[in-house]
Amino acid sequence: MARLPRYVIPGHPQHVIVRGNNREPIFLSDADYHFYLEKLRLACIKHRCDVHAYALMTNHLHLLITPHQENGISKTMQMLGRYYVQYFNFTYRRTGTLWEGRYKATLIDSENYALICHRYIELNPVRAKMVEHPGDYPWSSYRHNALGEMNSIVTHHSLYHTLGATAKQRQAEYKALFLDKIPTQTLDEIRAATNKAWVLGSDCFKDRVGSKLNRPVRPNSRGGDRKSKDFHEWQKIKRV
Repeated sequence: MARLPRYVIPGHPQHVIVRGNNREPIFLSDADYHFYLEKLRLACIKHRCDVHAYALMTNHLHLLITPHQENGISKTMQMLGRYYVQYFNFTYRRTGTLWEGRYKATLIDSENYALICHRYIELNPVRAKMVEHPGDYPWSSYRHNALGEMNSIVTHHSLYHTLGATAKQRQAEYKALFLDKIPTQTLDEIRAATNKAWVLGSDCFKDRVGSKLNRPVRPNSRGGDRKSKDFHEWQKIKRV
């Protein structure tokens, strides 16, 4: 059965997850991280995407990325994946696939979730107990967004600029966002939306996206009509 295309609206950010096959490591040395980030920068330039936040973990990675053309993210991930697999296989004398299927992605309601997704992504190393503070982890965008460390990969989201009139003010306000824990319910909502390819946002935002793309944007309530068209559309999307 053909896969439904992902939700894409140019100018709207998406939370993207890429995992290693069988949850195996995809980064084994500092050189691997550097190579991936450089190819990410080049792919985003070529295919007109802006990266607002990222975290490269041992066996997976997270991106908050805005495409400026309809196929921007898919082309970026295709180019990036091809370069990195060739590099990784050559470096470590291996063959075969590196990735666990297609990347997962969810369309983000910028107004309500963009800055929350920044925190969700950059706190990944903390939740994984790799570091005690996001600033201690070198392979994320936190040091750029919160501390002003130079990073040519990151383009600030428009909401980031509302945090203050100067770079110092914005960095201070951004750091303050990390003083509060993300509620468990919100964490679960982000994970579910990304893993199941649903839209992440308010009901109003979901309704607008559903109307624009003429597709279901949320799962049916449990116990619904399992013979309905919407139910079967949901089942197809779950397999994306």
